[in-house]
Amino acid sequence: MITTARSFTAACVLCAAAIAAAGQPPAAPQPVEPGKTKATTGSPTPAPAPASDPVAPFSYDPQGRRDPFVSLLARGSDPGSAANRPAGLPGLLIAEVAVKGIVRDRSGFIAMVQGPGTKTFIVHSGDKLMDGTIKAITADTVVFSQDVNDPLSMVKQKEVRKTVRSADGGRE
Repeated sequence: MITTARSFTAACVLCAAAIAAAGQPPAAPQPVEPGKTKATTGSPTPAPAPASDPVAPFSYDPQGRRDPFVSLLARGSDPGSAANRPAGLPGLLIAEVAVKGIVRDRSGFIAMVQGPGTKTFIVHSGDKLMDGTIKAITADTVVFSQDVNDPLSMVKQKEVRKTVRSADGGRE
């Protein structure tokens, strides 16, 4: 049993040495003149070339093709993208606002609209939003004139009506 373990260990050591030697070319024996000792030459054996770094960052060369790692959802001149929106009311889309209240003053009706994030704005007829303007304000409705951003559509503007809603979503 001990002889089997020793022979197995010896075989493993020989295999490891053979694998290590397989990576390097065998060195050619240098002839030694009689009466002289073998001296080392000034040129050491060349080191093997380093393997490519597996953690190196990847560089994509598109060569006229689109980058497959860039999202197709937020591209081009999309008016809804948050990157090119102005601050305040001019940066809101008509679909994002909800009419919270309408009051009447000396000059006419004024509406309170709420944008995303519970930000509330006071608006008048003629105020501009990202994709349209406020066309009219009546006693219970705000009428928007929305710009249509579809090149195939014959209609360039459409009218959107939003009524005053209560907190539970029903009509007041």
